[in-house]
Amino acid sequence: MSRSHMPRSFRRRAGAVGACVTAAVAFGVPFAAASAAAAPAADLTFTLYAKEVPSGGDSQGDMSQAPEAGDSFYFADDLYRTKGGEKVGRDGVSCTVVRAGTPSDVHCVGTFVLNGGPGGQLTAQAMMTFDPSNEQPAAFDIAVTGGTGDFKDARGYVRSTPDGDYERLEFHITR
Repeated sequence: MSRSHMPRSFRRRAGAVGACVTAAVAFGVPFAAASAAAAPAADLTFTLYAKEVPSGGDSQGDMSQAPEAGDSFYFADDLYRTKGGEKVGRDGVSCTVVRAGTPSDVHCVGTFVLNGGPGGQLTAQAMMTFDPSNEQPAAFDIAVTGGTGDFKDARGYVRSTPDGDYERLEFHITR
């Protein structure tokens, strides 16, 4: 396996990390209402859909080799309010294999740019277990670790679930 690419099925599972925080843009009305109240903390829950965008390189890499510790890959997603609906943001995620074998552990970190209001960037990370023999990856949680702008004190998690050509991202954010 190449040091910069992994199979799409794995990248899609890890892709949720990227999309996890960007959802904050998609819930404009609930967030605006919470901000208007000027409460010290606002709990936000909303759903977005992430779809991977082509990287312009060889998306499969060398599939004849098993991943090794230190192998890394990257991807980017566009984020939507609904499948194929309004685009509300984008992300960039990088992942590194930290434990090789079956299963393997992969650590991913993402930065997300949010469009419109509210605006800013959000960060998230997760360590995921990947078993290449599992055709249907399970849902997993991603930690929201911080942000800038309107998301300066963001914390919480995102539940990522495969949903066809998309990842369904259920956000649970406190700021």
